[in-house]
Amino acid sequence: MKRQLAERQGRKAERWAALWLRLKGWSILAERVKTQRGEIDLVCRRAGIVAFIEVKFRSKAAQLDHAIDAHRLRRVAAAAECVAHEYVRNGDDMRIDVILLAPGAMPHHITNAWQP
Repeated sequence: MKRQLAERQGRKAERWAALWLRLKGWSILAERVKTQRGEIDLVCRRAGIVAFIEVKFRSKAAQLDHAIDAHRLRRVAAAAECVAHEYVRNGDDMRIDVILLAPGAMPHHITNAWQP
């Protein structure tokens, strides 16, 4: 039951993140992209940048500091490598971003969160 609640909250957070990104001028290219090497929550484009985005939700804003780690970012980067050819055009830049969400807090968008 706890896992199902977490799954529902995660999907809701992804919808909120997508809406917030649209308001910021991003186009949502894909949601919940599954690959052999991991999952990408959102794939977005704006002004020649394609961002592969990991969305993290926590019930308290104070917990956001520990919501993402290098292991998770490596998995997102590996998944992005698997599908980049489907989204990145010649001349585009690509990056791995993170959006952190919690009730009562503004979304925190960490750009270019992964640089190997």
